[in-house]
Amino acid sequence: QLQACGGGLVQAGGSLRLSCAASRDIFKMYTMGWFRQGPGKERDFVASIWSGPTTDYADSVKGRFTISRDNAKNTVYLQMNSLKPEDTAIYYCAARAIHGPATTRVLYDYWGQGTEVTVSS
Repeated sequence: QLQACGGGLVQAGGSLRLSCAASRDIFKMYTMGWFRQGPGKERDFVASIWSGPTTDYADSVKGRFTISRDNAKNTVYLQMNSLKPEDTAIYYCAARAIHGPATTRVLYDYWGQGTEVTVSS
């Protein structure tokens, strides 16, 4: 029900845009979020978007990443600029059946497969 793509290898300072396509029912009802899991690390919150649209970001990506949604395509995007080596991780999109801020992994109901982002120095 969630399909993420757009990862790849990029040099530090570069940009990538991740996409996550959702089924129509999920997309219109749910908060959509992005999480990431770096090597040997926990899966951490990156950004979320819900009705409004209203957005929320982790402090580590504020000013560099932008989450957005295209309602016509049932797709949520994560535009990542000024990438750093510490942004290297597998990125996951997720959906939560309640509109509103949610930065904790356990609050999300559906998960897509990850897409890998590698930032070289």
